[in-house]
Amino acid sequence: SAAAGPERPQVVSHVQQALNYTLFDCKWVPRSARLLCLGSAARGTGVVQLYELHGARLELLREIEKPKPIKCGTFGATSLQQRYLATGDFDGNLNIWNLEAPEIPVYSVKGHKEIINSIDGVGGLGIGEGAPEIVTGSRDGTVKVWDPRQNDTPVANMEPVQGESKRDCWTVAFGNAYNQEERVVCAGYDNGDIKLFDLKTMSLRWETNIKNGVCSVEFDRKDINMNKLVATSLEGKFHVFDMRTQHPTKGFASVSEKAQKSTIWQVRHLPQNRDIFMTSGGSGSLHLWKYEYPAQRSKKDSEGSEMGVAGSVSLLQNVTLSTQPISSLDWSPDKKGLCVCGAFDQTVRVLIVTKLNKI
Repeated sequence: SAAAGPERPQVVSHVQQALNYTLFDCKWVPRSARLLCLGSAARGTGVVQLYELHGARLELLREIEKPKPIKCGTFGATSLQQRYLATGDFDGNLNIWNLEAPEIPVYSVKGHKEIINSIDGVGGLGIGEGAPEIVTGSRDGTVKVWDPRQNDTPVANMEPVQGESKRDCWTVAFGNAYNQEERVVCAGYDNGDIKLFDLKTMSLRWETNIKNGVCSVEFDRKDINMNKLVATSLEGKFHVFDMRTQHPTKGFASVSEKAQKSTIWQVRHLPQNRDIFMTSGGSGSLHLWKYEYPAQRSKKDSEGSEMGVAGSVSLLQNVTLSTQPISSLDWSPDKKGLCVCGAFDQTVRVLIVTKLNKI
């Protein structure tokens, strides 16, 4: 476990709020002291709750009920002025909501045949160049990219080829959106497959298998040349891939770490420092990590091809908050060290991570 010491970051539980429904996702509302909780009520409907942080308490501002349980949400494809929320639900619907007038979605499409497990957005909030797009990954085995300015049809659809068995897609993430043309989507599946789709060339750029269900993938930044990707797994391991150098046969160099005995549900990079990330676990714990780059990030192999060199990972701090899995996690984009997490004990917790500027 992490070393103690005056300079080590501490993870402090600031506020906790009990909920009367199953919480699947929580998100900070950009440029505000507000956060959203998304989930499923006991009677099988969807719940959206908007809270505001007032010192050491959370005030419920609004509760919205929707027909279907809501699994996931993102603000990533909206402007800072609008701050529209995109959600994926248990029925395969992608909806975009104006939280000021949430009765009817501003955009709605039946995106998938089954539950949308994961959603990500890019091109909004002033983050990432290019179109304001949303990616959805579903149990139906497909990964689709949507531009809300275009009705009904996805701008990209990554699905199993004829005769290939469909795998449950558990996680999706955008990356490489550093100019108007470039953009990738990374997807992780229940059988351990990780696939990198290049949206510029509409082709599968890379794939690997980590031999274990992929619960969460995230690039350290969406709006730069691909730098690093973390993938977490069902059995407590995570992998950090160096995405700068792709070898023709070996792909990307990676380092893996056994974080704990139980599932790592989520990984989230600190917005203000891309080399620090937090993982959340099935044992109700959070682990804070730092990635150290090697002296040289690439070397030539015997044939003269460039290949990446993996760095190392060190544990900065860990804390157990719950007896139940922590299934969702989000850093505040505005206030360094402010974090929200949701667990299956039906509690949302606001955390403060201290001393992040010392590392």
